[in-house]
Amino acid sequence: MSRKIAFVASDMPVAQTARAALVARFGHVSEEDADVIVALGGDGFMLHTLHRTQGLDAPVYGMNRGTVGFLMNEYSETDLIERLSAAEEEVINPLSMKAESPDGTIHEALAINEVSLLRAGPQAAKLRISIDGRLRLEELVCDGALVATPAGSTAYNNSAHGPILPIGSDVLALTAVAAFRPRRWRGALLPKTAQVRFDVIDPEKRPVMADADSRWVENVLWVEIRSETRVAHRIMFDPGHGLEERLLREQFT
Repeated sequence: MSRKIAFVASDMPVAQTARAALVARFGHVSEEDADVIVALGGDGFMLHTLHRTQGLDAPVYGMNRGTVGFLMNEYSETDLIERLSAAEEEVINPLSMKAESPDGTIHEALAINEVSLLRAGPQAAKLRISIDGRLRLEELVCDGALVATPAGSTAYNNSAHGPILPIGSDVLALTAVAAFRPRRWRGALLPKTAQVRFDVIDPEKRPVMADADSRWVENVLWVEIRSETRVAHRIMFDPGHGLEERLLREQFT
């Protein structure tokens, strides 16, 4: 069965060269007409592609022409059609972020990996944390905090010593970044249905920025985060190399 493929690539020369070779070999259609979108680049470009094409029906199959490539498959030009036919699909719901600036502006964004709050000045941030409207932590003094999806749990969350979550689990990771008080507080596991709210304490003296998959808002007063189940990102992986396997592998390296 033939497939209509849209090839997209990052600006890196190695990705652009790969795209030219694949288009010459397999042809190319627009993303709107494609059965599958093949993304060439690294994880950052994959996230950008998933966000940009979330309204389309076509799943995204990534091939690594970047660095880490956690969300990507290995690059090959010769057997692409066979690999697409055998590929397994994962469905990921992103996080929804809503944040308020001091001027009253409300900012909204979606994040496939995580939403993070980070201090934006020389002093540590002070955050108040509520879950589903109930105050859970009066004051967290830290460099920041984040909420990660299972798909994003091996990224910044893991670097901040947060847990790696199985891809099929209905949980989110709430992780502190360099917590000072409470000294040993590492975070919490939350149900996927939870709504997390961070209130910034003393935002003028201790400014905080919020980031959703590299789309940031400076000087926030509060941030609310929840799973956005109305949006489903479809990602394709080679058999035996899906997110479930990669998440397990990360825990034994």
